[in-house]
Amino acid sequence: MQTVNTTERLKGLRKLMREHRLDVYIVPSEDSHQSEYIAPCDARREYICGFSGSAGTAVVTLDKAALATDGRYFNQASKQLDSNWELLKQGLEDVPTWQEWAADQSEGRKAVGVDPTVITAPEARNLQDKLKKKGGAALVGVKTNLVDVIWGDKRPSRPKEKVKPLPLDFAGKGFEEKIEDLRKELEKKKSAGFIVSMLDEVAWLFNLRGNDIPYNPVFFSYAIITPSSATLYVDSEKLSPEVRLHLGDKVQIRPYSAILEDTKMLSSKADGEHKLEFNGTENRTVPPKRKFLISTKASWALSLGLGGKEKVEELRSPVEDAKAIKNNTELEGMRACHIRDGAALSEFFAWLEEELIEKGAKIDEVQAADKLEQIRSKNLNFVGLSFDTISSTGPNAAVIHYKPQPDNCSVIDPNAIYLCDSGAQYLDGTTDTTRTLHLTTPTPLELKSYTLVLKGLIALSTAIFPKGTTGFALDTLARQYLWAHGLDYRHGTGHGVGSYLNVHEGPIGIGNREID
Repeated sequence: MQTVNTTERLKGLRKLMREHRLDVYIVPSEDSHQSEYIAPCDARREYICGFSGSAGTAVVTLDKAALATDGRYFNQASKQLDSNWELLKQGLEDVPTWQEWAADQSEGRKAVGVDPTVITAPEARNLQDKLKKKGGAALVGVKTNLVDVIWGDKRPSRPKEKVKPLPLDFAGKGFEEKIEDLRKELEKKKSAGFIVSMLDEVAWLFNLRGNDIPYNPVFFSYAIITPSSATLYVDSEKLSPEVRLHLGDKVQIRPYSAILEDTKMLSSKADGEHKLEFNGTENRTVPPKRKFLISTKASWALSLGLGGKEKVEELRSPVEDAKAIKNNTELEGMRACHIRDGAALSEFFAWLEEELIEKGAKIDEVQAADKLEQIRSKNLNFVGLSFDTISSTGPNAAVIHYKPQPDNCSVIDPNAIYLCDSGAQYLDGTTDTTRTLHLTTPTPLELKSYTLVLKGLIALSTAIFPKGTTGFALDTLARQYLWAHGLDYRHGTGHGVGSYLNVHEGPIGIGNREID
């Protein structure tokens, strides 16, 4: 892991902050869709601070800079941040959250800036409350992302990969039926419509897949679903004749960039008029005096465009909930792809043991990861990996989400622990499997630690619990044996998985943080 010198980048950002009369500037990890994994063009936080982990927020003042991240990335961040940055280890005692740190820095100052498309409305309000308690600095939505400006022409271009339909044989349910199910939820809420802002939700709802974000088969898009219309916001050059045939005349296509403009129009008309116009060509009926629904994960910009909290209702996305409940086709696909994927892993581990133990070969972490991908790629319905393979030996295995590089990796030591966390995308499902191996003789401490983890896994896997029990409550079953020996791990225990979609899928999860 290499450290990036961020001195000139911070100098450029602070110059722009002064021009915009900002005392503090916030750089979140997420893109305009609150994606966990993002396209290279949206890796603004990584560009400004050098930290490449998937979670974290950078806060820059005119003379200080801090990165806040969780326990998965403490080791990685400490190695990647240069001396310009302070590391805020979230979750540790007496360590402020990034919001608290930003509020502390704003005391006696006037303005805190953020791109309103990359922060959620609830996060913005939370930050506003903290700023108010520290003297009332204003939270300013800065239309131009300042990191993009200093990144300049070196910033990667936005992907323009083609979108493709997912056949019903894999989706299990037509998109028309999914939209009608959503409309039933809208009617229960007496709502004017729902803004679909998460990329995997749009892909799932319309039975479409893309390739705009590495390892995640999604495409840049939004959707607006009303009681009588369905509008997909996507750049038209991404749509092949096959996709247009798939969507038919049931879905109107609007440019991706038109979403904010259209939400403002919806806000102005939904209160007192029955008709909404798109492009001056079609009228869409929306009952008056009804609020639009948006996800609590939707951007502050979308919320403001619709008129703010007074004109919208924020809730956990009904599409997220529907997507998490797999239909029979998706369940069968998940079983089938995991069997094929498990066979590939077994073949890989057998190969690795033969190379290292029987042949005494020197295999580095990247070579092992490449071999695993080669074996997986022969599987039926294989599309690609679902995330960067974490192939790690010895001390590297302690770096959560470790990413070996060809020019910066270790030779696998057969006398040390080898951890392999990997997964694949198949047309019929998505996989994510972690295995921890030792090919010779483990130490007593390694045996003890492994056994404690195994006991927790068995306890969690065999637990019987009432409906409504949260993953936060169940998480203690997995950690109890470690805790008894003063041990723990700084990451979650389990998460949902998409169906040929994102490898991390909500709203369910098992971990030591409560999920709304």
